[in-house]
Amino acid sequence: MAGNPKAARQVSWILHSSTKKYNLPWHRVISSKGIISLKSLEDREYQKNLLEQEGIMVTDGFKVNLKKYLWKIDSIEKI
Repeated sequence: MAGNPKAARQVSWILHSSTKKYNLPWHRVISSKGIISLKSLEDREYQKNLLEQEGIMVTDGFKVNLKKYLWKIDSIEKI
């Protein structure tokens, strides 16, 4: 949704690297295919656990149903 094929990874990295200082939700960033795409299995499991703690269902293949959970700009109230 950010308009750049690699933007999700960049956003996720920025959020992840700043999360301790600012308590940012880096774990909510997933690929455009709905897949947790962190490199190590340990990191994917960690992100999966964080998402599941928020009520997001993640399959064994680290996939999230984007039709159900995708954030959409038109769903935000305009101030």
